[in-house]
Amino acid sequence: MTANPAQKDLSKSAYDHLWMHFTRMSSYENAPVPTIVRGEGTYVYDAEGRKYLDGLAGLFVVQAGHGRRELAEVAAKQAAELAFFPVWSYAHPKAIELAERLANYAPGDLNKVFFSTGGGEAVETAWKLAKQYFKLTGKPTKYKVISRAVAYHGTPQGALSITGLPGLKAPFEPLVPGTHKAPNTNIYRAPFYGDDPEAFGRWAADQIEQQIIFEGPDTVAAVFLEPVQNAGGCFPPPPGYFQRVREICDRHDVLLVSDEVICAFGRLGTMFGADKFGYQPDMITCAKGMTSGYSPIGATIISDRLAEPFYKGDNTFLHGYTFGGHPVSAAVALANLDIFEREKLNQHVLDNEGAFLSTLQKLHDLPIVGDVRGNGFFYGIELVKDKATKETFNDDEVERVLYGFVSKKLYENGLYCRADDRGDPVIQLAPPLISDQSTFDEIEQILRATLTEAWTKI
Repeated sequence: MTANPAQKDLSKSAYDHLWMHFTRMSSYENAPVPTIVRGEGTYVYDAEGRKYLDGLAGLFVVQAGHGRRELAEVAAKQAAELAFFPVWSYAHPKAIELAERLANYAPGDLNKVFFSTGGGEAVETAWKLAKQYFKLTGKPTKYKVISRAVAYHGTPQGALSITGLPGLKAPFEPLVPGTHKAPNTNIYRAPFYGDDPEAFGRWAADQIEQQIIFEGPDTVAAVFLEPVQNAGGCFPPPPGYFQRVREICDRHDVLLVSDEVICAFGRLGTMFGADKFGYQPDMITCAKGMTSGYSPIGATIISDRLAEPFYKGDNTFLHGYTFGGHPVSAAVALANLDIFEREKLNQHVLDNEGAFLSTLQKLHDLPIVGDVRGNGFFYGIELVKDKATKETFNDDEVERVLYGFVSKKLYENGLYCRADDRGDPVIQLAPPLISDQSTFDEIEQILRATLTEAWTKI
C-alpha cells in the first residue's frame, strides 16, 4: 500500500527525530516507520487506517484493552485536581490508596510499596534495597544476585547486570559486579528430564543453590526470578520448582525477588504470578499491567521483615524517582484495578487459558513449530528446522527468515506480536486479557498462514 503524503511526512519525521527503542534504525532509512494512531478493544490501527490484532497487549501491558474512555477520564480528572506532587517525604491520596490496595492484593506480609515509573526501576529498587537491608542487619558482605540464563530484567545498569542476555549487555560493559547466572526452566531443551518435569524442576532449583554455595552464602543477597520467564519464549516453572527455591533461599538467608513486571495483574490469571504457582517471595517487582498502559507506573512490594530496619532511627533508603507514585498514574491504576474486579478479568483468563493454549497447539502440525509453551494469556512458540532433532536456525536463517520474513509478514497479515531470538527463535503472544476464542482463532489463522510460507524459505 502506498503511503499518503501526510503519512510520508510523519514517517520521515519519525526517522529523522524519534529514536525508537531496541530498534535497528537503519531499517527505516528507505522504508516507512509503522505508525499506530488508535486502539479499540483488542485492535490497533495505523496511520493508513489498517487494522491489526494486538497480540502482545502493546508490550505485555494493555490488560483491559484499548480505548477505555473511563481510564482517560480518570486521568484528566486527577490532572485537573493534582497533576503532580512527589512522594519524597510527602504523600498524596492516590499514592496512599494504591499502596494499600497493592498490599492487600500481595501475598503474605508484603505490605510496603515503593513506587517507580517502570519495571526496570522496580528491579533496580529491589536490588538496592536488598543490599542496604543486609548492611543494616549486620551482614554487609551480602550483595550478590543470582538470576537465570536468558532472563531479561530491565535496562538500568543494575537491572541490566541481573539480565542474562549477553548480547544486550556487551555494549554497556563493564556493568555492576556481583551478578551470577543459573539455568532457566526450558524443559524443551533439557532432554535428560523431558519426561519428568518434577525432576527437572528439582535439578533447576538445585543449580541456584549450587551458585549460592559457590559464591558463598555470606555474599549472596537475592535471587531474582520471573514466575514465567519472558526472554527465550515463555518458560513456565516445573512442578515444585518455586517451593524448592524458597527452601534454598531460606536455608542460606537469601531474599527471593519475584520479578512480575510482565506476570502481575492478570497475565497469568491471578493478581500476582506468585499466587498462580503458590510461593511466597520477599519482594515483588511489577509495572506494565497495573494501569493497562494508560499511564506509566512501577512498584516494588516489600515484606514487613525487610522494611523493619528502615523504619528505625535515622535509617533512610536513599533512593527515589521524581515521578514515582505520580498522582495521575496512581489514579489510573486504581481505576484499572476496579475494571479487573468489576469485569473479573483474572477469572476470564483462568477460564480461557486452556482454550488459548489448545488453539495454539494446533500449529504443531506445521514442520517449523517445535514447541508451544507458557501459562495464562502468555505463550511462546519456538521455531525449529527439524522437529525430530530440535535443530534451531543458524544466524543467517534468523536474520533472513525470522526477522527478514516472519516478523514483517505477521504484521502485514494483521497481527502485531513479537518474533525474537533472545535464546532460540520464538514468536511471543500476550493479547489483552479481554480476548476470547475469536481472538485465539484469528491469531492461529494468521500464524498458520505466515509460518507455512516461512517454511518454504528455510
